Amino acid sequence: MSTEIVSLSVSRPRHLSVTRVIGAALLLALAAFAVLGPWLVQADPAQQDFSASLAPIGGEYLLGADHYGRSLLARLAHGARLSFGMAFLTMLTAAIPGVLLGLAAAWRGGWLERMLELLANIVLALPGLMLVLLLLAFAPGNFGPLYFGLALTLWVEFYRITRATTATILKQPHIEAAKLLGFGSGYILRNYVLPSIAPLIATLAAFAMATAIIAISTLSAISVGLQPPTPELGSMIVELLPYYAEAPVHVLLPAVLIFLLVLGLQLVARKDNP
Repeated sequence: MSTEIVSLSVSRPRHLSVTRVIGAALLLALAAFAVLGPWLVQADPAQQDFSASLAPIGGEYLLGADHYGRSLLARLAHGARLSFGMAFLTMLTAAIPGVLLGLAAAWRGGWLERMLELLANIVLALPGLMLVLLLLAFAPGNFGPLYFGLALTLWVEFYRITRATTATILKQPHIEAAKLLGFGSGYILRNYVLPSIAPLIATLAAFAMATAIIAISTLSAISVGLQPPTPELGSMIVELLPYYAEAPVHVLLPAVLIFLLVLGLQLVARKDNP
């Protein structure tokens, strides 16, 4: 009887919430803009044309031009690609070791779990941005320290959620029964543990990407992240800020793009209503 209940609960289709559909559609639209934008415009985001400085929206420049006469459409598209790509890579670098170490700690326990908990507590003792800034001090403006520092601060959440959830699952009676019947650890992980933690990991991944996008933009805006002329959204805001009175929309465009990227990820990560 219990086997039938479990099989029914697993096979029952999950209801996809409207907010997640909206978030996924928004992310797809932004991804299409990031990929197709430069191809449609055929413009170099670094090419300068001082005769078109602060050109308004429309005309030769569909979304206008910045103070150096560079196409804002091309720079926004490259900036969206850069932010989303860096956030995705950072999330993967944090999620893979975090999930694997969480599974190992819950499965093995003992000294391994104690050592990993100590390591996680050491990382949490430093504020996330402070850790990134310490790494950036060795190579300011470079991609490597920024990416590695963000991944180093984000893996702890993946580890802790995976360890706690897996430990709870492994204590359930049907898992104990599977062990007594001789099923191996690989079978139990594939058929019981991973399907249960996958929704949690997906939610954490979306939140981690949103956090990474905000952190990358913030650090670039204060001139310790990616540096101009790299078309990064945060640095674009700071570059255009002195010209807010002449072209306020130009300043708002990269800010709106950051907002939409984070909003899409937050909507996708939102928990479905029962």
